Amino acid sequence: MSLFYFVAKKLTNAFIHIAFRMRYEGKENIDQRGGFMVCSNHRTVLDPLFIAQKIRPQLFFMAKQELFKNWFFGAIIKGLGAFPVERGKGDNSAIDFAVDTLKSGKVLAMFPEGTRSKDGTPGKPKSGAALVAMQTKADILPVAISFEPPLRFRSVVTIRYGKMIRFEELGAEHSTPSEMKRASKLIMGRIVELVTLPAAAAEQQEKER
Repeated sequence: MSLFYFVAKKLTNAFIHIAFRMRYEGKENIDQRGGFMVCSNHRTVLDPLFIAQKIRPQLFFMAKQELFKNWFFGAIIKGLGAFPVERGKGDNSAIDFAVDTLKSGKVLAMFPEGTRSKDGTPGKPKSGAALVAMQTKADILPVAISFEPPLRFRSVVTIRYGKMIRFEELGAEHSTPSEMKRASKLIMGRIVELVTLPAAAAEQQEKER
């Protein structure tokens, strides 16, 4: 973890706890050693900050290339672990960087939907997360971000970490298109389960799984 990331994480943690009423559930499901993927639904530009706070290793995440056009802002988010991706163009360089990140034992965060949901309804998953998982055989930590829209000052924001999805569960040994589609649905399905369950039910389901 870089010094910049360490300091920025402390500052952003203070900011989000002042701005919102944060609730974190399922922290015991996090493997603090690293070397796994984090897959979450996508609600706001603050999502990387929300999900990173309880994960000890530095998070690395894809961000749309347009955010890097301003050199100052681009330098900041790069220091926070962001790397650019050209959305909708099959950006192989971004996929390669993601694969290398995981293989080096770091934590990669991805949003399977590929874009933010305006009304909070989880969208259909794209294939990026499943593709990276297949190339690295990485386990996946599903995460749900929940709040009542619109997000405003002192809104209650719940971050729910689910049980780790082991690579073997994806059934993606041969990386075929059908396996990739099935794996994408499985990943997004686990996220949706966490999004839609009330707190008490989520805790109970995690104990039983």
